[in-house]
Amino acid sequence: MVLLIGFAPLVVFCILARLSLNLALWIAFATSFALAIRAFFDTGNLRLLDAGNTVLFGLLALYVGFIQRGMGLSWVGMILELGLFGIALWSLAKRRPFTSEYAAMQISPEHWDAAPFLRANYLLTGVWAATFALMAATDAVNLFLHIGEPNLVAGIGLAALAGALIYTWHSGVRIGRRFGKTPH
Repeated sequence: MVLLIGFAPLVVFCILARLSLNLALWIAFATSFALAIRAFFDTGNLRLLDAGNTVLFGLLALYVGFIQRGMGLSWVGMILELGLFGIALWSLAKRRPFTSEYAAMQISPEHWDAAPFLRANYLLTGVWAATFALMAATDAVNLFLHIGEPNLVAGIGLAALAGALIYTWHSGVRIGRRFGKTPH
């Protein structure tokens, strides 16, 4: 599903963050910028998640790289996840779930306003909002309450991310089957 590509910066960040926080932020920023520019040139529109990723990773890369060099992974992760949670909530409040911008690329325009398509995207965006909230909460527990092993707390967040990615893939398959296309 095309939406999974929109989460590539987050996945890149999660993979590289333990190696080097600065490297992870800059590569995630470059990834999000490249995705945003490519989509903008292809469609003439800037998708909310692409723009949000670019701003979040860009600002965090600058802040951690030049202002607050000692900022830890839990702080950066929590700020990032809260930002992504905000993007998901904003899109739901505006009645334009951010996932629909990606799903619409695989569906004929006459289906974009169909109730099943809209319901699926509200649900999918809700799943991502809950995932970002859970990930931020695990980082907050690690930062403020110092409860449990930090690697276990991080593992819970990563498991939530993996679950949301798998759910996104399956949702794309269902939407594609319902409207006559399969994800690519």
